[in-house]
Amino acid sequence: MPLHVPPAPAPALRTVLTALGSPTAVHEARTPSLKNAQGPAVPELPLPVHVLDRVTPEGTGATRLTGWRFLIRCGDRAVAAAETRLTPDGWAFSHFFEGPYIASTERALRQAEVMQQPYQPRLLSVPELYMLTLWLHADPTADGTTGHPAPTDLLVPLAPAPPGIAAHRPHRVADLLPVLTTRLSPAPLLGSPA
Repeated sequence: MPLHVPPAPAPALRTVLTALGSPTAVHEARTPSLKNAQGPAVPELPLPVHVLDRVTPEGTGATRLTGWRFLIRCGDRAVAAAETRLTPDGWAFSHFFEGPYIASTERALRQAEVMQQPYQPRLLSVPELYMLTLWLHADPTADGTTGHPAPTDLLVPLAPAPPGIAAHRPHRVADLLPVLTTRLSPAPLLGSPA
């Protein structure tokens, strides 16, 4: 079943295209793969990036949209990503980057493409755990910029995942968020009753 990738805001895409066309932006970026790429660099697969601000003991979370991420393809592979962010003046280019999340995102998207149910792909960041997941939202027609993870949505941790959480293994939100809750809870102080 194909994924239903939500359309990125046109101004966000324009900022990425402008940055790709700027020798200064590309050469000052700390992305050797992008600087050394042969052929045109094309932004594709825009994914809304949401941040999980807090997880409740019930295993539900509050999220907020922080930007859009585009994979930058040169030839037959993604060599980098471009991130945009929302400012008071509208969408702005934030930065280029590379690293393990590029290949991991591509792998997770390929895994999701062969699932029976249609999904809308998004990215969900859990900053306190240094964790990024592919969030497969069960309503493929939803507005990709809003909403919270539904219990039946899937989260696919991207590599590198935190210790004890397997990368590229899909988890229902109802199953994974309670696990994250225990990891995000503060540890008891030494000498305090458990």
